[in-house]
Amino acid sequence: MAGDQGTIMHSKSVGTRLRHTLSPWCRRLLVFLSITAAAAADAQTPPSSSDIAGYDGLHRAAHENDVEAIRQLAAAGHDVNARDLANRTPAHVAAFASNDEALEALANAGADMNALENGVYDVLTIAAVADDPALVSLAMDLGNRPDLVTSVYNGTALIAAAHLGHHEVVRRLIAGGAPLDHVNNLGWTALMEAVVLGDGGPDHTATVRYLVEAGADPAIADRDGIAPLQHAESRGYTEIVEIIQLGNDS
Repeated sequence: MAGDQGTIMHSKSVGTRLRHTLSPWCRRLLVFLSITAAAAADAQTPPSSSDIAGYDGLHRAAHENDVEAIRQLAAAGHDVNARDLANRTPAHVAAFASNDEALEALANAGADMNALENGVYDVLTIAAVADDPALVSLAMDLGNRPDLVTSVYNGTALIAAAHLGHHEVVRRLIAGGAPLDHVNNLGWTALMEAVVLGDGGPDHTATVRYLVEAGADPAIADRDGIAPLQHAESRGYTEIVEIIQLGNDS
């Protein structure tokens, strides 16, 4: 399932890419993130096989992408915002399954598109981590706010996508009005995460380009006063350095 892979990528990148960080603050943060990475991964966890086996009503219909059942159940008065044991609504279940039609049917029936599950994730951030651009656009079209603060890091869908180098998702979130310079509780923006937690490859380079061209502030430094440009220079991310320098000059 797409959500599984996105969550695994998120966990690995926090635990391994951070070893390339040179600033004292980020080195101190390594131990903290090593401990909390598993918690973050658990926070965005798709329904398990046992969860799915226990589903009925709208949760089952959402997982199975059964639009007609969703319409009938909603018309019969079933709660479109009912919660499972992990506080997931049917909309969360539809997002984890990448079931666009079910999600749209739930929204049309009055589902709360900005609901948060136990891990403080909304549909949009689930789609962003899963690298599902179509679902990202649909979620915003259905009313999921791109400025919603999500995750245990008090971040946004844009920060999650930038961290993972999901550049097409980043592009769509920017077009949808996602806040470019939101600072999470680690003291990092989307641009900072794309550099500090990125690998300097094509995906993260494209991510940085979209952010800088959209007007993300390259002067916002981390808690040690180190800006994204300095982090990129210390890692030898030549193309990213050039992109940020152009942003600084504009």
